Amino acid sequence: MSTLIKIKNITKDYENGEVVTRVLKGVSFEINNGEFVAIMGASGSGKSTLMHLIGFLDKPTSGEYYFEGLDTLKLDDDKLAEFRSEKVGFIFQSYNLLQRTSVLDNVLLPATYLNGCDLGEARNSAIKLLEKVGLGHRLNHRPNQLSGGEQQRVAIVRALVNNPRLILADEPTGNLDSKSGEEIMEILQELSKEGRTIIMVTHEEYTAECAKRILHIKDGLIVADNVVGNQRIAVNGEFKK
Repeated sequence: MSTLIKIKNITKDYENGEVVTRVLKGVSFEINNGEFVAIMGASGSGKSTLMHLIGFLDKPTSGEYYFEGLDTLKLDDDKLAEFRSEKVGFIFQSYNLLQRTSVLDNVLLPATYLNGCDLGEARNSAIKLLEKVGLGHRLNHRPNQLSGGEQQRVAIVRALVNNPRLILADEPTGNLDSKSGEEIMEILQELSKEGRTIIMVTHEEYTAECAKRILHIKDGLIVADNVVGNQRIAVNGEFKK
């Protein structure tokens, strides 16, 4: 497998007046193309900060970050925004859907910011993806007409519409009931089987075990990097050993 992400000795400080808090304290790891990796840790461990750095939503205080071999810390803000739009799809715990906009238009939103995007082709792709996750009959509905699980499916399709190299999922089951959460994990596992690279932040062990590899973060440091041996597979909303 080829390396997609290489992070070396990344630190991140936050300043509040004269007080400096170091959230990440020298984090290093690599992620290959096609891996499904969970970043697991308690609240305040630094996992969300790390996710933001990986997704180019923030910059580290020090260290190195290579994406597809490119030194991303040398990119200016405009280039980072373009890079983020082209390379990364985001799935958030709170869905982040526009409530007054249809399901289809929510999905198409990232494509409208992509330079040179054929919106007609993107629309066809979005419809096919929505049909694939069982929402082909909901294209013109608004998010408030959908269940939480359905809204998260819309968010997953929105993350895929630009065909990104990396999917970042931040607590994707955090606002869902158990059954809906299992169905969302089943979709992510299917995407992984298709060769998608997925990084998922979670504090839930049973969710993390759906990935193929788990990075454990504690007090701003990676304290364990484990390959999931007895992977739990979700089939039709139920976990199978």
